[in-house]
Amino acid sequence: MPLVKRGNSRFWYVQFQLNGRTFVRSTRTTDRKAAEKVEAQAKAEAYSEGVLGKKKQITVSDALLRFLASKEGTPSYRNLIRRKKALLATLSGSGPISSLTNGDLDRHKQRRTQQGRAPQTVKHELNMIMGAIRYAKRNGFEIPDLTPPTVRIPGGKLRYLSSEEERRLLRELDPNRVSNGLAPADERDPKKMQDMQDNYDLIVILLDTGARYSEIATLTWDQIDLPNREIRLWRSKVENESLLFMTTRVTNVLANRLESRAGKFLFSNSKGGARRYSVIAIRKAFDRAGLHDCTVHTLRHTHASRLIQNGMSVYEVKAVLGHADIRTTMRYAHLEEAKVTSRARDVIEALSRSSLD
Repeated sequence: MPLVKRGNSRFWYVQFQLNGRTFVRSTRTTDRKAAEKVEAQAKAEAYSEGVLGKKKQITVSDALLRFLASKEGTPSYRNLIRRKKALLATLSGSGPISSLTNGDLDRHKQRRTQQGRAPQTVKHELNMIMGAIRYAKRNGFEIPDLTPPTVRIPGGKLRYLSSEEERRLLRELDPNRVSNGLAPADERDPKKMQDMQDNYDLIVILLDTGARYSEIATLTWDQIDLPNREIRLWRSKVENESLLFMTTRVTNVLANRLESRAGKFLFSNSKGGARRYSVIAIRKAFDRAGLHDCTVHTLRHTHASRLIQNGMSVYEVKAVLGHADIRTTMRYAHLEEAKVTSRARDVIEALSRSSLD
């Protein structure tokens, strides 16, 4: 009998054989007539796949969800959630993934580029939809044959802040700054003042630790040892922990925040949870400071560049930044080479002077 009850389940199950294969599927209903409709659909799908060679269909949204679920627990999982949202803002989530075309991927690239997204971000999003397609194929779904558009990642000069640029940025983030459109500090809404203070403090910590935004945004007070000026930083992207030592500036920021501590997180959202990726006000501060080509990640480059320029090796900087692979840190190698060649010049200068004496 094609419809059966199984175990303690209250639902009807479809059970039949086709070409030597046994198919079993829950109808998710206790209504017999509704179950018969599910049965008919299941048989039609099995016949199309097994006899006619047609594969199952899956929507773009479901394919992305399945791919996302397969990555749960990995360092990239949180970023994949954001990429899925960005993809579904362009691609039709309800349409079958088999109907996607190269033109759809081209349009996504163009739209995200027009929105000012970094080439690396766009490339990651396209990699995700291609990963979802490959995952759907492994699970027996019909997929399209696509070639994603090329996204050129610019090389060129590594962008980091000079000391003067840092001062300009912090001036634009100062919670007590005077500006058109801002009420005097003592008349501002407390929530507005707290948001401004959060942004200022966050940027100072990023500058002086070189940590990733997500690492500081999710930092909890039990990871902070103020008396010893230590931060135990969990790096979810590479799944390792680093011990960072605070600068005086960071120590002062954390001491001030401790006085008004309201929960477990150093930076909390309105519900008391960890701060999300909220950088609109920070981007505006970059623009007001004339740093239009900078992002929050520029602060990490700034920290690393300063370490290299002041005598640390790329291997030492790798440990500070928490890179899993030295190849990632090698982007700063040219700065180390410049430091070495300047020291070489000083050696030759000293030798030249001693030969003239």
